[in-house]
Amino acid sequence: MSTPTNGDHDLDIAKVNQRAQDIENKLPRLKQVFEQAKIMLSMVKDYWKGAYREIPYWAISAVSMALLYVLNPADVIPDVILGAGYLDDATVVAFCLKLVQHELERYQEWQAAQARAGKVVDV
Repeated sequence: MSTPTNGDHDLDIAKVNQRAQDIENKLPRLKQVFEQAKIMLSMVKDYWKGAYREIPYWAISAVSMALLYVLNPADVIPDVILGAGYLDDATVVAFCLKLVQHELERYQEWQAAQARAGKVVDV
């Protein structure tokens, strides 16, 4: 089994970003959930880079699995079904947000501290 490279992670991240944009365009009322999903993605990226490790393993695992579910084209409800196709994605993200809300808040505090210190912060 080969080890994924940063290029592989960047490609996956680009796919997730594009998918999130598609969802936002089709279902505006879910925008807040997907704004939080962007923060989740940023947290995973910072974790992978080693910049942010102040998160329990279960929480980063839950966030990673939720984002992988959104990226995976083999959904419970296919995304080609306009409207309903993204409901399962939104449900998974919303459930994960409830699980890791405290960790997400801690991450955002860390991001703010990094910005105040003049360090580059991924958003």
